[in-house]
Amino acid sequence: MKRLFLITTSLLLSVTIGLADGGGTYSFLRNEVGARAAGLNGSFVSMTNDPNMLFYNPAALSTLGGRRASAGFLKHLLDVNGGHLSYAQPLEGIGTVGAGLIFLDYGSFTETDESLNTLGTFGATDLALVAGVGRALDDVTSVGLNAKIIYSSIAGSRSTALAMDAGILYEIPSQNITIGASILSLGTQLSSYMQTRESLTLDVKIGITKRPEHLPVLLNLNFHKLNEPQDSFFQRFGSFSLGAEFLMSESVRLRVGYNNEQRKELKIGTSSGLAGISLGGGIVLGDYIVDYAYNSYGSIGGLHRISIGMSL
Repeated sequence: MKRLFLITTSLLLSVTIGLADGGGTYSFLRNEVGARAAGLNGSFVSMTNDPNMLFYNPAALSTLGGRRASAGFLKHLLDVNGGHLSYAQPLEGIGTVGAGLIFLDYGSFTETDESLNTLGTFGATDLALVAGVGRALDDVTSVGLNAKIIYSSIAGSRSTALAMDAGILYEIPSQNITIGASILSLGTQLSSYMQTRESLTLDVKIGITKRPEHLPVLLNLNFHKLNEPQDSFFQRFGSFSLGAEFLMSESVRLRVGYNNEQRKELKIGTSSGLAGISLGGGIVLGDYIVDYAYNSYGSIGGLHRISIGMSL
């Protein structure tokens, strides 16, 4: 199984690196989904037991023990709001199926003509619908696949795309280690704003989660955008994130995260401030869990998220 994992991951990387162009439209797909993932600053591809794994690694859906749902709200910069819904449940003979959506509403803008005369207002929205399945191949290996429909609109103009996600999850119970890898948003535009179709935000992620013996914490290391071209081999691993989820008790979790690429991009002058740092936590209330996360963008502000998870 270890050999299968390494071979599969290598094949995924080879295909997506060959398709990479270092950019992509529908950048809202890179936003973190859910306050738990945001509290870990996106270091989430190898986590388990969360319906929002649908958006990060569909293979991890197989780790859900029953029906689970999640709903969340995102307060972005400049009064941009968004959120998500997700649901997953095991189906005998198939695996664990899931469905969800993520959306972003950019608010209302003033429309003017070339002479700056006010003509009215217009809005802009982004939306993605995702459906997938995760299935365990054996006691330690799972695979998953998603289908994704992407929609974007601004001032009456529209753009659509069709994409897929694929993932694999490998567990080493004796070492309390989980390794995950996924390809996200591999697809093509069906219609575009302009005459030329744009590439999607293709992203290859690999991550590892470790729970140290006798310590109530989950430690995460994730590498993102491994498909994007870089000047050197080692620079390819510069887009990474770290996260730690502290299990304070049966009902309280605390989280902290760090995103290296984000911190470098948000550096102003010689200072990055708290850019790239995230903080969060969760409280379990019976069959519900309420999570909150704050992601710092340094001197330009930060993002607030709140999510509610449910066992059904």
